[in-house]
Amino acid sequence: MTNNSPLQLINHPIFKFHRLTISIKRDDLIHPIISGNKWRKLKYNLIHAKNNHKSSVLSFGGAYSNHIHALAFACHQQSLASIGIIRGEPHYANNFTLSWAKYWGMKLIFVDRETYKKRHQQDYLQQLQNQFSQSFIVPEGGSNKLALLGMSEVIDELNQQTKFDSLLCPIGSAGTLAGLIQGDSNQHNLIGIAVLKQGADNKSYLRDEVIKLLPNNTKDYQNWHIENNMHRGGYAKFSASDLERIFAFSKATNIPFEPIYSGKMLLALLDLIEQGYFPAGHKIVMLHTGGLQGLGGLAERKLINTKQWGVPPQAPSS
Repeated sequence: MTNNSPLQLINHPIFKFHRLTISIKRDDLIHPIISGNKWRKLKYNLIHAKNNHKSSVLSFGGAYSNHIHALAFACHQQSLASIGIIRGEPHYANNFTLSWAKYWGMKLIFVDRETYKKRHQQDYLQQLQNQFSQSFIVPEGGSNKLALLGMSEVIDELNQQTKFDSLLCPIGSAGTLAGLIQGDSNQHNLIGIAVLKQGADNKSYLRDEVIKLLPNNTKDYQNWHIENNMHRGGYAKFSASDLERIFAFSKATNIPFEPIYSGKMLLALLDLIEQGYFPAGHKIVMLHTGGLQGLGGLAERKLINTKQWGVPPQAPSS
């Protein structure tokens, strides 16, 4: 499967009024299932697992995780077993996302919130490694240094497709932005849109995570920052007016978005434009990071109107 995704120019009255050129890198079109940043972050992780003779991949996620969904299918496609450490109760196994993961052969292990908090702790990871000795362990969201290799390829593709000034992406676990920073080498202005709250100061966690992932010479990368106050209330939080704005833009441009990642990036761009953040003549690219399977879970919880949003199909019953 190739990484290359098309770049689409967006014609919209708002952009014309502010004399801006806006394009979107359609990583949601890489693959109908393993789309967007999920495939890019998994690509070299799965290569590494197979090169090191691992028979399975183990990772972590919530009950509606895009990463878990993509990992299950990618491992199935690559003839690797998959194991998901899932935050939540066993009854979630039948929800939209995890029923697909099960269908593709993923073993689901449900843990409580306190146990899930240990997912970055070395003693807990070693315990899992001892228990699943033939597994390669990938962090939550797929964000590690191997992920950066896949994400950096976005910059190579964009440099062949267009000239631009700024690149926007949503940021949840830091790997996407870190990979873009590494690949860009200070060529463009990179803006991460935080999709979750980050504690009392609301500004340090994701930045620290990005810096941890980058090589030691992080001071060489001066062309990026994170917008921390455009999360719309927190992870997976959004208002009825947010949904209306995203849906109206999707209908006007025929580009699908979801309200947790790509939709928050879109709303952040529109807000920044209205604030006069970008000068006239600026060329901006949005990175569509996929995640459209998440619409299924939102519909299941009756958080979106299924007739409007084009919900993906359910997993076949076993």
